[in-house]
Amino acid sequence: MVENICEKYVNKDYFYFVFRVFVGLLFLQHGLQKLFGMFGGIGGQPAPLFSQFGLVGIIEFLGGLAIAFGLFTRLAAFIAAIEMLVAYFMVHVPQGLIPFVNQGELALLYFASFLAIMAFGARKWSLEKMIFKKEFF
Repeated sequence: MVENICEKYVNKDYFYFVFRVFVGLLFLQHGLQKLFGMFGGIGGQPAPLFSQFGLVGIIEFLGGLAIAFGLFTRLAAFIAAIEMLVAYFMVHVPQGLIPFVNQGELALLYFASFLAIMAFGARKWSLEKMIFKKEFF
């Protein structure tokens, strides 16, 4: 019954678009924090550009923008997913294996979100489709 109502009245493309944009913009904020010291920065300061935090900030900033705008979405999600996996194992696992205890839930949640975005791509509304008329990645 509920499935029939959802199929009839709900456009899944709208929901996926909102999901993709939210994930991209939230990820972008992490990049803004590291690169420009926004939202308190890392210790109140921007990270040095040629450092591990600087590289992570660039991935988060550019990846977040690409995902939100739908430009090379699958590639950006792939790179971001790898970053989240590396972050989880480098930063969180040494503090324990349980995500709630090691505070790695956000990294894993982003990882799962990026897997979904990799699977579905940009879909209907994207800058890439608007410019190139198709998805490349």
